[in-house]
Amino acid sequence: MTAARKKPEELRSARWFAPDDLRAFGHRSRAMQMGYGPEDWVGKPVIAILNTWSEAQPCHMHFKSRVDDVKRGILQAGGFPMELPALSLSESFLKPTTMLYRNLLAMDAEELLRGHPVDGVVLMGGCDKTTPALLLGAISMGIPAIYLPAGPMLRGNWKGKVLGSGSDAWKYWDERRAGKISDDDWLDVEAGIARSYGTCMTMGTAATMMAMAETLGMTLPGASSIPAADANHIRMAAETGRRIVDMVWEDLTPKKILTREAFLNAITVAMAVGCSTNAIIHLIAMARRAGHEDVGLDDFERASRIVPVIANIRPSGDKYLMEDFFYAGGLPGLLEQIRGQLHLDAMTVTGKTLGENVKGAEVYNDDVIRPVANPIYKEGALAVLKGNLAPDGCVIKPSACAPKFLKHTGPALVFDDYTSMKAAIDRDDLDVTEDTVLILRNAGPQGGPGMPEWGMLPIPKKLVKQGVRDMVRLSDSRMSGTSYGACILHVSPESYIGGPLALVKTGDMISLDVDNRTIDMNVSDEELARRRAAWKQPEARYERGYGWMFTRHIKQANEGCDFDFLETKFGAPVAEPSIY
Repeated sequence: MTAARKKPEELRSARWFAPDDLRAFGHRSRAMQMGYGPEDWVGKPVIAILNTWSEAQPCHMHFKSRVDDVKRGILQAGGFPMELPALSLSESFLKPTTMLYRNLLAMDAEELLRGHPVDGVVLMGGCDKTTPALLLGAISMGIPAIYLPAGPMLRGNWKGKVLGSGSDAWKYWDERRAGKISDDDWLDVEAGIARSYGTCMTMGTAATMMAMAETLGMTLPGASSIPAADANHIRMAAETGRRIVDMVWEDLTPKKILTREAFLNAITVAMAVGCSTNAIIHLIAMARRAGHEDVGLDDFERASRIVPVIANIRPSGDKYLMEDFFYAGGLPGLLEQIRGQLHLDAMTVTGKTLGENVKGAEVYNDDVIRPVANPIYKEGALAVLKGNLAPDGCVIKPSACAPKFLKHTGPALVFDDYTSMKAAIDRDDLDVTEDTVLILRNAGPQGGPGMPEWGMLPIPKKLVKQGVRDMVRLSDSRMSGTSYGACILHVSPESYIGGPLALVKTGDMISLDVDNRTIDMNVSDEELARRRAAWKQPEARYERGYGWMFTRHIKQANEGCDFDFLETKFGAPVAEPSIY
């Protein structure tokens, strides 16, 4: 990219600070009220730092100090930093689900940037929904933007065993339900599974989406896999601050980076890293915001047939965590392994192409980052299934489930809501076997509401005691990216609005065939028509407020769950704010 193409008088912030009028006088005098002087902003890009730190966000606890490292880099490069707190979406604490508020943070980010005198932005996020939300807002705003990943936490530890967040929580919870570990052991697992600030260190949604941000070209090379507690993360934060200043002068905006080829790269890498199923929803939403409405489930399906899983990271892998991935070469090392399947001429925030960024990247442990010829799973991490149960598609993560369930037929056991499922699942007299297909419905975008991570339904307690650790579970909800098992998710259209899942009855035979990408209920068309005629939509979830707006404008899972009015094609771009 050609540096310093933009002139100081062309800076967006100059609209606020440069004019010789009363309104600009007010802007300058209030800046001086905060202790700044003209030398801080005259001729310099104003850089917003959208910080999603909060005291209810364990993944981002280091952001309180890390923002100072970003500011240091901005100042070193001749910019003027301006920290703007943004909505924080803690996957751990926020209920009923962070997915309910992803689009709210996207709106928050877009409007914070539009309404303030800023020329570029550093986006500070990492916990699951913060990455796509911040990028969605930045895409719609359109000013130069760079993403700062929070980074994964350190690996967990319990009695000499390495613990992975999420994955081992589900594993040891089942062991406790089976009576194989004590209450004291369980308390020790709680204390040992999350030992530092940072995101989940399995290849869950957080690690997946940070990797997607890097693959899309929105972070510095290697930034997505640096452990949050590693000193490299501090240096990367400062370098991010320095780089955004040059991006402003170069006018390097998301539109110039987020091409269709960039999203195809992200889909390819998602398959190779053993990604979270949530990657599908978020990448489709971001692509549509960037004007690529043709990016969809078919692109994931094509990639799933040809891209093997080569990141041996749990839950798809059997041993390693994100800390191991970083020291084995991180995302640049993995990208170099699959460079033949990537669009290497895609532009990135460095001003260089993806191919230039990863050229010469090495792998230092080929059991953590496998060669393509020795994958941990021969096809991609995800598979898209369609049939009379999911005409618009659903998803399964075959790399993380028992192989015997990849082709399966079994009787349905249907729950209309999570409450009834939870009340029944531990009953000793529950009519269920390992072959049963557990179904949860009314848990989708509108029905949940917000499509909660309920899709990894617990194994019935009577089966857990028999040693069963996996079975087919099917829903219109999502699941944590740290989860594993034969979970079929994102059934579209959802049951709450009358999708075919609403018509299933307990005892119906359900058939899935991952190789052939099919999912069907073995019920005649005539019987389904009778059931549809008798179906009644459940009661409304909200009658006022944000939830009311959410349920009236949320798109379905196969369309990315964005609000219809936020998608690019909904209307003309929003103009710059008037300054009077």
